Amino acid sequence: MAISSSRQEPEQGRAAHGWTVVAVAGAAIVTAGAFTTFGGLLLVPLHEEHGWSRASIGVAFAISMVLYGVTAPFAAALMDRLGVRRVVVGALVLAGAGAAGTALAGSPAQVAAAWGLGVGLGTGAASTALAASVAERAGAGRRGLVAGLLTAAGVVGQFVFLPVLSRVVEGYGWQAAAWGLAGAAGLVAACALALLRGARAAVQAQSSHAPGTGGASQVVTRALRVLAAATRRPAFWLLAGVFAVCGASTNGLLWNHFTPAAHDHGMPATSASTLLALVGIFNVAGTIAAGRLTDRVDPRRVLAACFGLRALTLVALPLLWSPSVGVPLVAFAVLFGLLDVATVPPTLALCRVHFGPDAVVVFGWVNAAHQLGAGAMAHLGGLTRDTLGTYDPVWVGAGALCAGAAVLVGVVRSARQERPAPTPPTPATPYESPAPPAIPPPCR
Repeated sequence: MAISSSRQEPEQGRAAHGWTVVAVAGAAIVTAGAFTTFGGLLLVPLHEEHGWSRASIGVAFAISMVLYGVTAPFAAALMDRLGVRRVVVGALVLAGAGAAGTALAGSPAQVAAAWGLGVGLGTGAASTALAASVAERAGAGRRGLVAGLLTAAGVVGQFVFLPVLSRVVEGYGWQAAAWGLAGAAGLVAACALALLRGARAAVQAQSSHAPGTGGASQVVTRALRVLAAATRRPAFWLLAGVFAVCGASTNGLLWNHFTPAAHDHGMPATSASTLLALVGIFNVAGTIAAGRLTDRVDPRRVLAACFGLRALTLVALPLLWSPSVGVPLVAFAVLFGLLDVATVPPTLALCRVHFGPDAVVVFGWVNAAHQLGAGAMAHLGGLTRDTLGTYDPVWVGAGALCAGAAVLVGVVRSARQERPAPTPPTPATPYESPAPPAIPPPCR
């Protein structure tokens, strides 16, 4: 009986530690998400306090967004080599150091180094890559649930905490909010350091991707090999281009320039942040609905509908601005929220159709294009405002890009028209064992 009990206890411990990993990962993703949208609250204070141009400040946000996307595939490889615990702790410390450095920065170049490099690399490793890695290690029967929970965590971090941060900026200054984020990152890193110590063995027992069982170069080589193969196919460039437009119209434009644009029309930052929080709340419903539709109809139709409706909302926004939150702006926030992250399920489905077992890796690179588009719009939005004195052309231009993306989606072949290309044989390593791909968190 003693032997039987001793065998049952480790199994129960593994399950408990597995959910501990999910909880700590969720806290890390929430924190990383708060960093990604806090940039929109920094633009006006940095401009007014130091006299720096919006375009020069936007360079830091552009660097951060590009690194956020490019870091993910390699961060996932690093987790396979070193384990989730070390990478999570390092990523949060790096992001916290970036926020602290921004509070102490004395020039746009220093902001670009602190926020662009520190926050970009840190949040890139503690968001998409972390969610996908933890979901894959969750074991059969729980991957979907874990992916959904961590996706929701990303949305909570990106938008729900934004009104809190805006009130801190309004009441205590932007430096206090930056130091608060740095402290939150340090606290979650300490929790990860303590709580994931015993969880590593439990997670490793449930996963074929055991940390430290192979060289990191093998994983990096595979990621680059998949990218090289994908770039030879038109479907990759079409999906990457469409997702670049997605990033430009959401992360790059809405996250960074919605609050400053509302400020131009006399709306307080707290009110604008409340509208962004509403966008975040409806993100969850929109993503679930898009996922269910993707299972039932051609994913190209879902994706085209998302971009077409998004184009209409963006073109209409200049007509809806007012100093206070009214029904038209609430309606915009609700509709845009339903469409914001809804592009992820159909895009991932199209990656599965065209790239088969390599779909998750390919989606990681497509998501990198998403962040490239976001970074470009973060800079161009500020440049347009500095040059023309208004954001109105930016909203109309982004709407036109979304309309073009809706048309471009029709060029992507369907499952009936093209079969996934055969995957070339690769060495059998723990990193490449087949597993159902997990839906990544929202496009940032």
